[in-house]
Amino acid sequence: MSDTTTDDQGIPAPEGTAAVIETDHEIGENNIEGKFGPYGFDIHNPVFWISAVIIVAFVAFALLAPDTASAIFNGVNAAEVEGCEAGAFCDLGLRAWMTSTFDWFFLWGANIFVIVCLVLIVSPWGSVRLGGSEATPDYSYAGWFAMLFAAGMGIGLMFFGVLEPAYYFGTPWGDAPLGAARPFDADGNLIMENVDEARRMALAATSFHWALHPWAIYAIVALALALFSYNKGLPLSIRSAFYPILGERVWGFWGHLIDITAVFATLFGLATSLGLGAQQANAGLNFVYGVPANTTVQIILICAITAIALVSVLRGLEGGVKLLSEVNMVIAVLLLAFVFFAAGAVAILSDFVATLGAYLQEVIPLSNPHGREDLGYMQGWTAFYWAWWISWSPFVGMFIARVSRGRSVREFIICVLIIPSLVCVFWMAVFGGAAINDMVANPETSLVKAQVIDAYKPELSLFAMLQGLPWTSVTSTIGIVLVIVFFVTSSDSGSLVIDTITAGGKVDAPVPQRVFWCTFEGLVAIALLLGGGLGALQAMVISTGLPFTIVLLLMCFAIFKGLMAEKRA
Repeated sequence: MSDTTTDDQGIPAPEGTAAVIETDHEIGENNIEGKFGPYGFDIHNPVFWISAVIIVAFVAFALLAPDTASAIFNGVNAAEVEGCEAGAFCDLGLRAWMTSTFDWFFLWGANIFVIVCLVLIVSPWGSVRLGGSEATPDYSYAGWFAMLFAAGMGIGLMFFGVLEPAYYFGTPWGDAPLGAARPFDADGNLIMENVDEARRMALAATSFHWALHPWAIYAIVALALALFSYNKGLPLSIRSAFYPILGERVWGFWGHLIDITAVFATLFGLATSLGLGAQQANAGLNFVYGVPANTTVQIILICAITAIALVSVLRGLEGGVKLLSEVNMVIAVLLLAFVFFAAGAVAILSDFVATLGAYLQEVIPLSNPHGREDLGYMQGWTAFYWAWWISWSPFVGMFIARVSRGRSVREFIICVLIIPSLVCVFWMAVFGGAAINDMVANPETSLVKAQVIDAYKPELSLFAMLQGLPWTSVTSTIGIVLVIVFFVTSSDSGSLVIDTITAGGKVDAPVPQRVFWCTFEGLVAIALLLGGGLGALQAMVISTGLPFTIVLLLMCFAIFKGLMAEKRA
């Protein structure tokens, strides 16, 4: 780390020329401090109270009335509801209603974020340095790239790395991306002349969800946080980015609303990942060791993972999440390397190169929200994904901002977009390519085809693919361990971000507050599983992602206003 002075929240002061914003606001000035028994607290009023009360009420509702919650999240049969017509909200459920109504908004929002990032790369503002004109990077390129790689590696890659490419390749439900040819006939026989195009589109459509668009979402939030914290001298919080729009009002009602929205988006995004991971870990334990696959086991897993995360919280960043992240990254790279070589390195490399080309060729058609016939893909997958990435953006954006001080805006955006995107595309080419190769080579006996296409058990997709490779029990166990440790690090880091927001931007708030948020991340995941399972998890991600999309769009305008005042090299 560079030897620069820091303010009272641990943020380095700008070095050289920087357009520092003069404000009378002091970090924590609206906070309530005190003790509850032996435990201290330092919470922002009213952000903490409003967020906490609504979350507690939501958990209570979902646990006490799971059937009602399930009907809201997943929808019910219109014929069972008096006065409810087909196609109405009650028939579609919250998730399907929102994706079919606001799909265009999510897609256009993500397109705008990519365009903003590309404009900043080529504009004169790209030379602005985060942290002041004389700031130097806190980390070397190697260390910075490693942390960007770590940010891109999450439970989503474990859950969807096999599922998405395999599903798009052979989906029998008529929602193939851009109407790509289906490689199987009605009887499950392989149609060889359709295989290459189906493979190409499957990997391109998967990469679309994991490359430029999602990382542009993260880049916008991270850039805004870094610019207004390191250059403008404001607290490291979401509301600080809106000072050019709201002025001193950002510390009042509108700022509270922005931060509360960020809390909900982060919490439900993390809860969704926790719920998906619990289902996948349970499926793996059932597949390998015969452990029953049911909601009870998944709840036990969530409780156990949350307990481990609490230990990590108590150990602090260095002894907890940092150590676990390093261990997890080593294991993930080893599993990636094993699948790469065991599934055929030459074929996988060919898939990777072909995937990049296909992605670049199809990214514009896949980004278009109008006149599409592949609504199953656009609404059921893309709209959900963009909402999920947006809900995660306060969490990952703050992480990226914390490690990117000293980089120019151009350098920052290029690396945040390109490095993680390439890693994600390579991961999908390895795991997805191995799965597709298995279905093509063994169309009648492929476990991937049986679990993803024939029976659609998404939580088993990874383990079905590993079943076709050597050392299945070992690699499947490693996969389960990876899923669990990803939970722990995400829960720990996520609770830190939420606590920072609800403590008015303080990064050194009392540990019991992080324990509170870590605990409720697990409880929200349990409540959503009991109140509708996967559909409930996805419904809440979209519900919180929708208003936060508006926040990000306004954030783009604030970034340009903030950069205009900075010195360009």
